[in-house]
Amino acid sequence: MKEKEKIRLGISIGDPNGIGCEVALKTFEDSRMLDFCTPVIFASNKMISSQKNHLGIDIRFNGVKEPSQALDGKVNVVNISKNDPKLDFGQATSEAGAYAIESLTAAVKSLKQNHVDLLVTAPINKNNVQSETFTFPGHTDYLNQELEGDSLMFMITDSLKVGLLTDHIAVKEVAQSITPKLIREKVKTIEQSLRMDFGIRKPKIALLGINPHSGDNGTIGEEDDKILKPVVEALFEEGSLVYGPYSADSFFGSNNFKSFDAILAAYHDQGLIPFKTLSFGKGVNYTAGLSKVRTSPDHGTAYEIAGKGVADPSSFKEAVFSALKIFKQRKEYRELTQNPLQKQRTKK
Repeated sequence: MKEKEKIRLGISIGDPNGIGCEVALKTFEDSRMLDFCTPVIFASNKMISSQKNHLGIDIRFNGVKEPSQALDGKVNVVNISKNDPKLDFGQATSEAGAYAIESLTAAVKSLKQNHVDLLVTAPINKNNVQSETFTFPGHTDYLNQELEGDSLMFMITDSLKVGLLTDHIAVKEVAQSITPKLIREKVKTIEQSLRMDFGIRKPKIALLGINPHSGDNGTIGEEDDKILKPVVEALFEEGSLVYGPYSADSFFGSNNFKSFDAILAAYHDQGLIPFKTLSFGKGVNYTAGLSKVRTSPDHGTAYEIAGKGVADPSSFKEAVFSALKIFKQRKEYRELTQNPLQKQRTKK
């Protein structure tokens, strides 16, 4: 990326029958957003025109065949297909699901080829995207396959960050999926992300227990005592500021979370229910641990309000700003950590 060029922000459009396209277009309806980045939407001219006309969104865009043709100062749309799905707002159709994945795969390909610098994904429906070629439960697992690194679902705001040991798996599979190796990997990923992506030099992390009251000394399950505690103790002895396991039921209500830079929850709802309760509309889903930056709003397709023009773009806008901040922070981190001895000699 040349110094004079703005950061190129790739956008996968998500389910066209949901609110993804609406919140993306509303975000860049404010032309001041173009001062921060150059948006590159992976969809089609026809589909974007249909959406903006139906929703009454006043926005102009530049249609291009390739992401490399995107122009700064404009909203760019990369035509990914000649066969647009029929818009049927609020309906989870297989046609819309296939289009969402076509947009995602095109955007990720462009990300890997450095035609865009980072990625913001609009929401998909995890059911209608399933096919013979796409069998992933969500964005995180797909991106983990396509990009370098080990992914972590990390829900973030300026004041609250919640990671997950396990994400899109059934509750009955949670306990057996949590191993000492997994805990170590996720803690290390969070530590590295907090340093590299958020500029926190010595991260302090809280681990939530698997069972109610963290097992109550084995009365309500032994996993916390036999699996979590020994790993926490070992990591702490190795220099990681990781504490727990804490009883999840009172951890957020007591404001204990404010004492930590990040919280690592055992499973999806244990982490996301308090996160969304405390920050819904302002939160961002960030895929930490990978070679590229990807964020998403903290809501789903919202079929119940799709096509009505009432969707709030706040979380999508936060996803854009968070991605830009992390991208810049990573660049600064790399510059500071590459050959520090040489930098010191240069300063003398």
